[in-house]
Amino acid sequence: MHALKKNRPLRRIVLASAATVSGMVMLLSLKPHASPTAALAVPAPSSSSSVSSGTGKTATTGTKTVTGDTIQTRWGPVQVRVTVKDGKLTEVTAVTYPTDNPRDQEINSYALPRLRSEALQAQSADIDTVSGATYTSDGYRQSLQSALDSAGS
Repeated sequence: MHALKKNRPLRRIVLASAATVSGMVMLLSLKPHASPTAALAVPAPSSSSSVSSGTGKTATTGTKTVTGDTIQTRWGPVQVRVTVKDGKLTEVTAVTYPTDNPRDQEINSYALPRLRSEALQAQSADIDTVSGATYTSDGYRQSLQSALDSAGS
């Protein structure tokens, strides 16, 4: 007969209580993910000397600022705004992106700057997917393409 079965029920109670207390201590000692600070800071669109019209395009110069379509992804909407000056992509800003939980914030803190940099370098929506941010990358690329189409680039 096993030692914990019937001879010593008090031992069983003590061991079960100790296991429960240990489990609770370990559970309560877990720390939540820290929110990234300033990593999600998205640069504000630069001001221009041209006059903006209500269509999102600017008059008097070859500068256009256009917001792309909002693309629904598995983790939330993604939307991009672009500025095109004289046919050249000069600014890309993520207007809307998933921020509902700390994991979304962590992913976007490294994915969005990389996507922006690639878009400016490629001068198109033909950019690589950021590893670990597949859905955001796909939504970003689609919104970027719709903005570029609207801007006429």
